[in-house]
Amino acid sequence: MPVRPVTAQTLLEMKHAGRAITALTAYDYPTARLVDQAGIDVILVGDSVGMTVLGYESTLPVTMDEMLHHTRAVARGVKRAFLVADMPFGSYHAGLGDALRNATRFIKESGAHAVKIEGGERRADLVRRMTDAEISVVAHIGLTPQSIHRMSGYHVQGRSVETIESLYADALALQDAGAVAIVLEGIPREVAAEVTARCAIPTIGIGAGPDCDGQILVFHDLFNLTFSSSAKFVRQYADAAAFFGGALERYRTDVTTHNFPADAESYHLSREVGVQLESLGHQPTVHARAGDFVQSEVHDGDKDLLEEFAKLVPAGD
Repeated sequence: MPVRPVTAQTLLEMKHAGRAITALTAYDYPTARLVDQAGIDVILVGDSVGMTVLGYESTLPVTMDEMLHHTRAVARGVKRAFLVADMPFGSYHAGLGDALRNATRFIKESGAHAVKIEGGERRADLVRRMTDAEISVVAHIGLTPQSIHRMSGYHVQGRSVETIESLYADALALQDAGAVAIVLEGIPREVAAEVTARCAIPTIGIGAGPDCDGQILVFHDLFNLTFSSSAKFVRQYADAAAFFGGALERYRTDVTTHNFPADAESYHLSREVGVQLESLGHQPTVHARAGDFVQSEVHDGDKDLLEEFAKLVPAGD
């Protein structure tokens, strides 16, 4: 059956139907395929790639070129999910013209379906202009990692009456400007529930409790691949670090003890070529006679190589 892609309209319908939206990050082709084939509704190429894949201390150093590179790779693995690309720090802060050009590049060059920008009411005009330019925007309020210096670190937001009212105003302003969804990060459950109730567009939570319309986590957090302690809101679903570490140790041991590759994992000369080599006085470096050679299945490419090798053998008596 043809795959029905998830769109912004799909997400809106899911909210109104009370169906939970699933979302995860992905940063390359293989993980994008796994996430997409698992039926996840939204894939975000997050600027968290800076820490999870590129080894930066924060998201701030991530560049447009890096984000475009990873988004293109993810897009090649996506058949169903709604693909959102994070606009990195500095790509929409210097002016409206730069912001529109950079957002357009994500849609035109990388295959993203929407872009995500951080910030509340002060981003409403930018969201409106992007929407007018046919660019779908996912907004992001609450704990916004690109504001780490202004916030003095990664701290839960919306703990006072004043900041709570500000979050409500942010969400409605972004909705009115045309945002197709809003990510709520690092805010109390009660506040996220109220924002979700007040908004007609979907809310997707991360560290915002279970009452949002959907949930998103970082792929590497799910599988213990961040090499750091997890946040309170992260649930680990598998220990890929232990799995990969064990496999790598077994590989190293097998190579150093000469248990890999085995004979069954090696290519062999055909019986005919083995006999020819023996008749010319060329003994194989492995300890085997022509009669001991395994007649293995040879692919077309291997046949060509063997024929070229035979031509190089000097003629003998």
